[in-house]
Amino acid sequence: ERAVVRCVPSEPKLTLRFVLPDGSARHMQRDQAEPLGRALARIATNAAKSHGKAGKKSKKARAEGGAEGEAAVPAVRLFSRDGAAVAEEVPNAAAWQDGAVLHIGEARYRVERNPPALTELSLPRSLLAGFPVCPKVSAEFAAPQHCLFRWFREQRPAGGGDAAGAAWVETAAAERVFTPSNALVGLRLKLRCTPGDGEQRYGPAREVESSGPVEAGPGACTFDARHVYTKKVCSHGSVRAVSYNILADTYAQTEFSRTVLYPYCAPYALEIDYRQNLLKKELAGYSADLICLQEVDKSVFVDSLAPALDAFGLEGLFRIKEKQHEGLATFYRRGKFSLLSQHDIAFSEALLSEPLHKKLCEQLAKYPLVQEKVLQRSSVLQVSVLQSTTDPSRKLCVANTHLYWHPKGGNIRLIQIAVAMSHIKHVACDLYPSIPVIFCGDFNSTPSSGTYSFISSGGIAEDHEDWISNGEEERCSMSLSHPFKLLSACGEPAYTNYVGGFHGCLDYIFIDRNALEVEQIIPLPSHEEITTHQALPSVTHPSDHIALICDLKWK
Repeated sequence: ERAVVRCVPSEPKLTLRFVLPDGSARHMQRDQAEPLGRALARIATNAAKSHGKAGKKSKKARAEGGAEGEAAVPAVRLFSRDGAAVAEEVPNAAAWQDGAVLHIGEARYRVERNPPALTELSLPRSLLAGFPVCPKVSAEFAAPQHCLFRWFREQRPAGGGDAAGAAWVETAAAERVFTPSNALVGLRLKLRCTPGDGEQRYGPAREVESSGPVEAGPGACTFDARHVYTKKVCSHGSVRAVSYNILADTYAQTEFSRTVLYPYCAPYALEIDYRQNLLKKELAGYSADLICLQEVDKSVFVDSLAPALDAFGLEGLFRIKEKQHEGLATFYRRGKFSLLSQHDIAFSEALLSEPLHKKLCEQLAKYPLVQEKVLQRSSVLQVSVLQSTTDPSRKLCVANTHLYWHPKGGNIRLIQIAVAMSHIKHVACDLYPSIPVIFCGDFNSTPSSGTYSFISSGGIAEDHEDWISNGEEERCSMSLSHPFKLLSACGEPAYTNYVGGFHGCLDYIFIDRNALEVEQIIPLPSHEEITTHQALPSVTHPSDHIALICDLKWK
């Protein structure tokens, strides 16, 4: 029999679970510091009570005159792995070791301390043929990469009978991610997962069935042709970077979106479950080392993207916008990078509280209307410092942002980007002297804008027209500069955002031209592909933006 002990240093109590000889399950909580003898005495009392209850039920025992409920207290001892009795004064935390043997009367139990256990196992709501199904797996004392996965499909009911009490047939796939074929359309899936810790220890398996059947996929998607260029992860000297505004569910599912912004898009293709299928296939197929995403719903990050991309070797970091349900996510390839530090900020907060921005803050105070607008915005900047796993001297400062969206907000964006560049300078020049910068994002700025000009030239004059982007009454003129030599790695495409009423280039991957160079730019989908369903998003493209992808290498 098994006696399962869960003992975590950060918690005051340990738990002990076992089944007594009469079949009754026991779940005990004991202080970790308590002497073992007291825990054993409690087990003995429990066993006697349980035995007594069993005795009560036995009329025969009563007829033989046995005293009701007063069973003999069994001897309870704990022996270590090598067979020596564990002293009763040893504290519980030290006494209950893996492989020890618990004796309760004649019964013997092998102690399993902190065995692998699943805490969550779930499948996505929507399953499409040809698109990867990535389960959400959370485990304790185990890691998803060491778990065992077995996938089953429903047996088609003979003669179209009732599918209740379905029979299941195992598929050949034994991987964490399963891509159903067209042959499985109309059938539900089941996953059996056994948690493992990578040291040949396995815990009890759990099963989960899909809530609905596999549905037919949309056929060719806008990203399929791009995947031809990104089949393999690039070599250790190179970095494949992706920047992508993935369209938050918060904005896609409103009445305004369905009727005004994207009336050309089939309503089902705006639903988050459908778009997640496309997105996970798209991102996984880029074999990227760095992915910077904007407009990421918190629940999408936690329940969908982080578990899916984890299965493809990527670790995710999330920064929410204050007062919003969406934010930024940065993913990096574990095999290539480790995270050294994070330096995220909210622009409005940093502007007010960090000495770094004191001068800018004082200048801005002269323009109260603009200042108020800047401080109302919830925009954030995500900054992560990564280190190469193969060459520790190679570090990267990866920044990710989504600037204010309003077409007339050029002046607001200039202030936001000024704060961003000062903050990045602090990280990449002061904290980690002269490390290369990769700055991704949706800058909501075309190549002719002041923001683009400022980032790429290193400065902006106080008479630039963007200072009066919202009219004279909101003029705020200042000259700004930053020390970086940044280049738009993917150039200036005709558009990275293509909706019914607008198309233009708003997204960029800026790189440090002193330290990095562009090896290849993955071509954007053709105009024909983008406009097949009029505009974006569509049944074959999950967002209103297009991902930028490039391979970079150290100079």
